[in-house]
Amino acid sequence: MHLPDGIVPIEFALAGYGASAAMAALALSRIKALPDPNAEIPRVAMLTTVFFAASLVAIPVPPTSVHLMLAGLMGVMLGWFSVPAILVGLFLQAVLFGHGGITTLGLNGLILGLPALMAFGIWRIGARRWPDIAGFAAGSGAVAAALAIFAAIVLAGLPVTLDARAERVALGVFLLAHLPLAVAEGVVVMALLRVLRRVEPRLLPHV
Repeated sequence: MHLPDGIVPIEFALAGYGASAAMAALALSRIKALPDPNAEIPRVAMLTTVFFAASLVAIPVPPTSVHLMLAGLMGVMLGWFSVPAILVGLFLQAVLFGHGGITTLGLNGLILGLPALMAFGIWRIGARRWPDIAGFAAGSGAVAAALAIFAAIVLAGLPVTLDARAERVALGVFLLAHLPLAVAEGVVVMALLRVLRRVEPRLLPHV
């Protein structure tokens, strides 16, 4: 779920770049405060690759198609590292495959970066007492949050010349098509974390 070039006014695109820059600056400041940030680089590189490849895959859900988001997985597994990882993945997708846009890179970063941080917060709050519930809520909640941000941006940027009612109906169909994805990503995150707890607890994100 990416905003392509030209779908929002230029002032929206510029505001998106400013907000994403602020989000990235905050994330980098938190990363620098970690005891050993370099120790996380292999995990970040691996999951950035997974995000880059998996979110390019389109899954037909008539009358539209959906893409894996993985914002919840990125947030839970990487924490503050998820922000630069997502931005790098989105940039490479836009440059190499035309997936998303260059002018909308900042907005797309917000659409996936903010839900990733939300998922990180959900996991930190609930991981110790309710790990399965926290994992599912982080995965599915990140998709729901991304859809809400996407819809708000699209509706706010609609040109006055377009039929607003028809656009809202089309957007509603698009959002409904993503509801199964929200459930699926919640199950994936929950299952992955459960496997890691049993097989390799050292790979679990710290809480």
